[in-house]
Amino acid sequence: MGFDKPTPIQEKAIPVILAGKDLIACAQTGTGKTAAFVLPILNKISKSGTTSLNTLILAPTRELAIQIDQQIQGFSYFLGISSVPIYGGGDGIVWEQQKKALETGAEIVVATPGRLIALLAGGKIDLNSLEHLVLDEADRMMDMGFSDDILKIVNYLPQNRQTILFSATMPPKIRQFSMKILNKPEEISIAIGKTASGVTQSMYSVYDTQKEELVRHILSQKNYEAVIVFCSTKDKVKALHKTLRKSFDIEAFHSDLEQLEREKIMSAFKNRKVKILIGTDIISRGIDVVGIELVINYDTPGDPEDYVHRVGRTARADAKGEAITFVNPKDQPKFVRIEKLIGMAVTQNPLPAQLEKGPAYTGGEAPKVSVSAPSSSSNSSDPAFKKKKKKKKKPSQDSGSAPKPYPAASKPDAPSVNEPKTEPSVNKYGQRRNVIDSESPQ
Repeated sequence: MGFDKPTPIQEKAIPVILAGKDLIACAQTGTGKTAAFVLPILNKISKSGTTSLNTLILAPTRELAIQIDQQIQGFSYFLGISSVPIYGGGDGIVWEQQKKALETGAEIVVATPGRLIALLAGGKIDLNSLEHLVLDEADRMMDMGFSDDILKIVNYLPQNRQTILFSATMPPKIRQFSMKILNKPEEISIAIGKTASGVTQSMYSVYDTQKEELVRHILSQKNYEAVIVFCSTKDKVKALHKTLRKSFDIEAFHSDLEQLEREKIMSAFKNRKVKILIGTDIISRGIDVVGIELVINYDTPGDPEDYVHRVGRTARADAKGEAITFVNPKDQPKFVRIEKLIGMAVTQNPLPAQLEKGPAYTGGEAPKVSVSAPSSSSNSSDPAFKKKKKKKKKPSQDSGSAPKPYPAASKPDAPSVNEPKTEPSVNKYGQRRNVIDSESPQ
């Protein structure tokens, strides 16, 4: 299959799994972690000669479950070991195929938590012979609210089993959760929060109203073979797809699509029949497409780790790639946190000549302090500064607002921060109107 040496996560995880120990492993996408748990489990099943259900792998999304199942089929081609993916969203035919596969027997089941619980409740699957439980993308499953479902599933499993947890990040909630289901686990951590060295990263400081024209400009610069554009919500995905589809070979990928439609679109993208894919973070993890040249963050991700996952879609397997992020004034603090996580300052690109000047990138958590700096000296925001202005105003113009402190302080502010201040982004460019974060990103 083209493997000639193990990746760091494979090199560290495989011996632990072969030794039968529970494991917590932290590694980002694109590091070969699927093979890190699949290969040693296949080796153990092959040597034991078992034909009963041996391993359960839980994944957060249908796409990831299908991908893991496909990789198992590739690795086990000459072993006579079978696997079956169990996931919701399909039609009655898919459901019947899944049930039939379980009845005929499979050594490995790859499932999404919701569909597996439905099978367990209906008595359609027996897990008494299980020896291995694998939780892949555990942090993503927690974010999607699957923690209670996973605990329900664990109650159906034998206590004497090996449990392996893989996660791209390790927040406290994951560590606390792991203690409920793992027994004295070994821990491995590989380069958390670092983006691949082959990714060229840059950003544009823009207003929301400039984003559409900017993404058109970028996509027109080169005949790209594989591009992913990430939006914050599925409504934005649909809207952007509607405006761009007349000019580009583009498809939208979101949770409102039927499972067969999603599979068809993903297959077309992998085969280069579709060049550009627009989606939410549903495609930021577990979608293994080789040769993605460009990732565009149309919206700045709210979680710094999500940025790493999105950027991780390109420059896989030591390839080269490019990642561009659009940052509006409201999202500047988010981007600062991203730069802290990845340990580097991302290059800011100038906007194309046809676009008006964008907002100044303050690069800090408190834009008010940064914005006030250019107006005068570093003390310009002090009360003394306001008094000075009031004294000058009295003889030069007889403003009715002079005796009131708030209007007097706001008057000198307006000219000095007319362009970078966040007011245009709210009032002139309609930031609040364009934010649709109330809807689920899935």
